[in-house]
This record gives sequence, structure tokens and C-alpha cells, in this order.
Amino acid sequence: MRKNILTVLLLTAGCASFAQTMRMPSKVTVYTSADKSNLRISETGRLSFRPYAQPFEYEPCIFIDPANTFQSFMGIGGALTDASAETFAKLPAAQQQELLTAYFDPQKGIGYTLARTNIHSCDFSSDSYTYVSDNDKSLSSFNVAHDEKYRIPFIRKAIAAAGGSLRLFVSPWSPPAWMKDNNSLIQGGKLKPEYRQTWADYYIKFIKTYEARGIPVWGLSVQNEPMAKQRWESCIYSAEDERDFIKDYLGPTLQKQGLGNRKLIAWDHNRDLIYQRASVILNDAKAASYVWGVGFHWYETWTGGDMQFDNVRTVSRAFPDKNLIFTEGCQEKFDLDSVYNWSLGEKYGHSMINDFNSGTVAWTDWNVLLDEKGGPNHVGNFCFAPVHADTRTGKLIYTNAYYYIGHFSKFIKGGAKRIGATSNRAQLQTTAFRNPDGRIAVVVMNRGNSKVSYLLWIRGQVASVESLPHSISTLMIE
Repeated sequence: MRKNILTVLLLTAGCASFAQTMRMPSKVTVYTSADKSNLRISETGRLSFRPYAQPFEYEPCIFIDPANTFQSFMGIGGALTDASAETFAKLPAAQQQELLTAYFDPQKGIGYTLARTNIHSCDFSSDSYTYVSDNDKSLSSFNVAHDEKYRIPFIRKAIAAAGGSLRLFVSPWSPPAWMKDNNSLIQGGKLKPEYRQTWADYYIKFIKTYEARGIPVWGLSVQNEPMAKQRWESCIYSAEDERDFIKDYLGPTLQKQGLGNRKLIAWDHNRDLIYQRASVILNDAKAASYVWGVGFHWYETWTGGDMQFDNVRTVSRAFPDKNLIFTEGCQEKFDLDSVYNWSLGEKYGHSMINDFNSGTVAWTDWNVLLDEKGGPNHVGNFCFAPVHADTRTGKLIYTNAYYYIGHFSKFIKGGAKRIGATSNRAQLQTTAFRNPDGRIAVVVMNRGNSKVSYLLWIRGQVASVESLPHSISTLMIE
């Protein structure tokens, strides 16, 4: 009898869930950001649906299919670097609170739930530094005093602004110079074999030290950009090097130190080599057992500007039990006169739509805040951020990238499922997610110079929508 009752309850719950998934749409609210306007995630329409079984070829359409689901959405965020923390500290208190609200408040801001930070220095630090003395193989001198001035207080405030919970992952740009074969933090070099265990222990020291200071660490990547020899902090790992370091040192060390539930991210470099790296690491059962997912960036220096989303999609299909996470991207070569250039946001929109449609579960921007020079940066590698602070006046400058990211992060909630979404016009790009509360978030981007009137089609119902030139919209379907 109990078994029959349980079966009925399970079937009833299943039917209720199915009914929620398949219910007919009743209304849609449109939020838009557009070039040559004052629209910035602004409500621009409340639309109703009408029956419309079969659109014609000449009618521009966005087709939504909630019956087919793909990956679960985890979150969107940015990097809390030394540069961001130092710039933040220079702001007046009111602007500090404004920035925290703008990024992390889900109602008043764009609701970031994910963050990244660097393990000792990176290019977006004012100087190069590590946490230990030279040749201290025991790591007995380990301390994070450098970070306690700016970065740790900044991260704590970000966590508080996000409601007390923020998934933070950490990434090293280079082991200490004395652990490397070029005896330098910069210009690549490789980890010396005799220091592999010491370097693995270093991650543990960092995670436990930060957590002791009230900063939980959700995950870590093995190495930032492991195939880039940079004039700033960098270290080279071949795919085989990274595989062996994961399976013989870093993975087992995390397990032994009680940190086995931290999410380990491989690669953390560009889309161009992502499949080769993933295949070498994930086709090794032992290495794969420690890896939560594969991280990637968008810098396509050698590929003629092709963002190579197919490579990400191929990894998703080949290794469906592993996660894909975008770990870094920004517009390089900062120019203060270009902070309002609309193409900044469009690059983000194009990447985010295609990355999510390729199976990505989370998306992390680079620096959340930089100054009026695109830094600070100890090697002059100045870049754009979604928000800049003019430290001379205390003013915050919101680039269009901030609003484009917000069209995803503000409306797509953790645990959402990506659903079928297609466009029959190249000018309109789209992706869609069904949130845990049943509402559907559809993002539509128009990179063209002309307005497009289109039909939003879902299960034989349509709503008539207008897409402004060079705009992005989020359509919330209920």
C-alpha cells in the first residue's frame, strides 16, 4: 500500500512539473538597452500572446521550445583582482556602496553570484609578489598580509552585498620564481618537477588562509593561461603536464586536505586549444575524476578574430559529464575616449549568447572595476572593465558592457535550464532559459543598423516584438 501511495505521489509531482513546463504563455515583459537612447535595462513593453500556429518564411521570428532542455545555469560574475580592490579603496564611501549594489544586488543591481580572484600577483596588481620567502619549501613563511590591505576587505564587502553567498574561484598566474626553471615570475617558464608537491600545497595554504578570514572558496583553476608566455606572471603547462599535475599532485592533495569538494577547473585559456586540452586531460580516468570542468577565455590572438564557439560545443558533446565555465574576457588596449563605445557591450552579448548555446554553465568577466587609465597594472597591460572609476573625481563610469552582462545576470537565476531557442534572421541572436520559478528569460540581441519587428513564438502562440538597432533585450515570459 505504501509503495502504491508513493508511486501516485511521484506521478502527481511529475505531472505537476510537466504541466508547469508545458503551460501556455500568458504575457511577456520586455527590458531593453539600446544605442543612441537612454534605455539601459529599461522596461520597454508588456505584451500579450495570440494564437499563431505556423509562421511564414518572410516573417522574422524567435522560436522558443521549453520542452527541450539542456545544461543547468550556475551563475555570472567578475574578477575581484588587486586592481579592482585598489581602485575601489580610492572611491568615496557612497560610490563604493553604489558599485557593490550595482554588481551584486539582485533587485537594484545585476545580481552577480560568481567571482574570481588571483593567487598572489597577476598583471592586474600594482606589483609582483608571492606569499612565501624564497626557497621556503616547507611554506612555513606563508602569509597573505599583502592582500589584507585592499583585496580581502573588498571581497568580504562583495560577499555581503551578494547576500552573504558568492561562489569564488581562485587562479594562479605563476608559481614563485624559485619553483620555476626560468627563475622568474614572468615570461612563462615551467614548474620544476621537484616542486610539484610544494606548489600543490601552496594552493591548500591559500584556500585555507582565505577561508579562515571569512572568504569561502568554491573552486580553483590549475593555471591561468597555461600556454601563454607573457611579460607578466605566467607559467607554461603542456596538456600532459597539466594532466599529470592534476592526477598525481593537485587532485590527491585537495582530497587529503579535506578540500575534495572544491571545484577543480582545467585549461583556463582560450577557445582555440580547448578541445585538445580537454581530450588529453579528460580521457585520462584518474585526472578526470578530480576535474569539475573546463574553463576558457575569449582572446583569439592567432585565429583572425574567429571566436570559435564550435570548439566549446565539441567539448560539451564529447564530455557531457563535465562543466564548461567562461573564466575570463575583456576588451584590451584601454582608451578613455572609448568607454561609451557600443561595440564593447556587443562583444559581450555575442560571446555570452554563443557560449551559453554551446553548453556553458557559468560566465565570469575579468576585472569588475578599473581606474581611468585601465589599471592599475604593473606592466602597462591596460584594459577595459564594465565599470571604471575616475579616481580624480570619484565618479563611476558604466560602460555598455555592464548593461549587456546585466541582461543575462539579472534575469537568469541559478538552477535555470537552458531551453530551445532559435532565430530565423542572422541579425537577431538569441538564447533562452527557464528559471526555477517557471518563468522564461529570452535574450535577443540585434547588432544590425536597422530595427527588426519579429514574432516571439512559443507553442503556437506569438507576441509581436520590436528590436531596436544595436540593442539587447531580455523578454520575461510568464
